Amino acid sequence: MTEIGGASGPAGRSGWPSRAGSFLGILAAVALFSMMTLTFVDVVGRKFLGGSIIGSVELTELLMLALIYTALPLASLAGEHVVFDLLDFLLPERVKRWQSLIANLLCAVLLAGAAWFVFERALRTQSMGDTTAQLQIPISPFHFAAACLLLLCALTHLYLAATRKARA
Repeated sequence: MTEIGGASGPAGRSGWPSRAGSFLGILAAVALFSMMTLTFVDVVGRKFLGGSIIGSVELTELLMLALIYTALPLASLAGEHVVFDLLDFLLPERVKRWQSLIANLLCAVLLAGAAWFVFERALRTQSMGDTTAQLQIPISPFHFAAACLLLLCALTHLYLAATRKARA
């Protein structure tokens, strides 16, 4: 597990990666704790008080979205993604030297593309005024946040590619 706080921040980095990692780590922790508390109170309400919290499913979905998209750049920065190395022994040494750079650049391009698609979706949901069914919470701010966090993750992969800083 990566230490979020401390002098060197995520994965021993300092500067903006450390500050961004600390901020995103706090957001992810708040989202996870809120989800846990909401689920606990909802279950207690259902079992002992005869009713659940109105909109608890919607709130859980929105908190899950917040948790996933705030944790994605953290996992990238710390190099904690799933690594498929089953065929590494087949790769020549010169390819292995460039493997991290190529993977980070590919991830940056794919994540930037995903950010663009989600941003387009956010514009559509904003123009249509989409809200959640029960609580009428506008959905577009969550889509805009997801697009920004995907873009941040793409920039993180560009940073990793440029500095060649990746977990060995």
